[in-house]
Amino acid sequence: MKHSIRHMALFCLGTLICSAVSAQRAEWYTTTEAQPMTRSRITLKSKATTDPLIHIDTQAQGPVFRTWGTTFNEMDWAALQLLTPQEREQILHNLFAPDGDLRFTGGRIGMNANDYALSWYSCDEVDGDFQLHYFNIDRDRQHIIPFIHAAQQHQPALTFWASPWSPPSWMKINHHYAVQSNPKNDLSPQLDRLLFEDGDRSVNEQVNPDKNLFPRRLTVNDYLIQDPRYLQTYANYFCRFIDEYAKENIPITMVMYQNEAYSYTPYPGCPWTPEGAIRFNMEYLAPTLQRQHPEVALYMGTFNTNRHDNVSQILSDPRMPANVKGVGIQWEGRQILPRLRRQFPQWEYICSESECGWGSFDWGAAEHTFELINHYLGHGCTQYYNWNAILCDQGESVWGWKQNALIQVNSQTRTFRYAPEYYAYMHYSRYIPSGSTLLGFKPEGADRMPVLAARTPQGQTVVVAANFNGEARSATIQVGRKYIETTLPAHSFHTFVVAR
Repeated sequence: MKHSIRHMALFCLGTLICSAVSAQRAEWYTTTEAQPMTRSRITLKSKATTDPLIHIDTQAQGPVFRTWGTTFNEMDWAALQLLTPQEREQILHNLFAPDGDLRFTGGRIGMNANDYALSWYSCDEVDGDFQLHYFNIDRDRQHIIPFIHAAQQHQPALTFWASPWSPPSWMKINHHYAVQSNPKNDLSPQLDRLLFEDGDRSVNEQVNPDKNLFPRRLTVNDYLIQDPRYLQTYANYFCRFIDEYAKENIPITMVMYQNEAYSYTPYPGCPWTPEGAIRFNMEYLAPTLQRQHPEVALYMGTFNTNRHDNVSQILSDPRMPANVKGVGIQWEGRQILPRLRRQFPQWEYICSESECGWGSFDWGAAEHTFELINHYLGHGCTQYYNWNAILCDQGESVWGWKQNALIQVNSQTRTFRYAPEYYAYMHYSRYIPSGSTLLGFKPEGADRMPVLAARTPQGQTVVVAANFNGEARSATIQVGRKYIETTLPAHSFHTFVVAR
């Protein structure tokens, strides 16, 4: 009898051990507007009681994600300087350190002033300086370079890419950094006509009746002067910028010819026609980079338009050189991203700039950003770049546009807070590191519940999901042969980390 009892006890113990081993658990991180990043655990089930939102093949071989990044802007550095040294170090650690919150490993740099510079400047404003004798990055040494060096203290392996918003004003047909006049700049309204040349009403320059297109009216002029001297000097300008930054221990490994060629702005900008973009990239920028900086990749973009015919005309040019490695997409370009990837599968696609909102710093902006990341990664983008990391008050630029950032500084009290968008990023970037394989996604859809999954280099399966509805919703997610089955609170973000 004693032997039978002992045998039964051992059998029960063995059963409990086997059950514990077979019960697969996940770490579960939840953010609501009231409470960010609460941690709990959930046991995966062997059977589901409701239809899954998505079936995740944990062995799928999707694109390999490479980089989470942000942009180094003058106004960000100015906002950071309002805080104490200890607070600055805390923020930089959380943004960049390998054990921080967001773990950014990439940085974007504006070549010359962008719309979040403190004022207009370029690296060479001397009219007719085709030899770039007066080229310098002295202005960048005041704000941008100190910001980058501070970030490098927390992440020495940061990589960088650059793009201009506007060439030097003397290289442009209107001789001004802006494209259109506005009370916030001193451009003569008489020069606005250069954009569409209203006296010549060609079909191309009329307003397209499709209200979903952006822009509905395309420029008829390239704003960079198309004389060969200007084109070659501008290509050399890119290389000088790379040279000077290398001296500051900031290696630029990628460039794009223009930020948002389709935004006709009152702040720094430069419209291009498809013909002009092809001419400059194929005949000047690509071969000049190949000669002077063969280690630097050229990516086409940034494309902020859903005018597929226009973008396709550029990308399908038969002279496309070998050092073109990818395509940068942002804003309205997201709408044609899936089509471009099918049409041109040979390149890497990246989100070159997350959308910036209108200075609300609220939960709605965070949900929008969360959905953007779901869309871009779900459609195969392997790098994702934030715009402003930290801004003061409502994030208003000197040209009058209020924008969001991940961190908001009160300039009166010199205090700061992590905005809801900070946590939207954190749910992705902290748990999907470089080298992770993108497994699949479910877009937001009518149920307003986006889901994305990735496999980390360590073999974990990471599932990032949200409920954008005003009430709690049940959710079932199939992970391999197991199921995450739970209830997601109203307006909430979630990350599930499933052990290998």
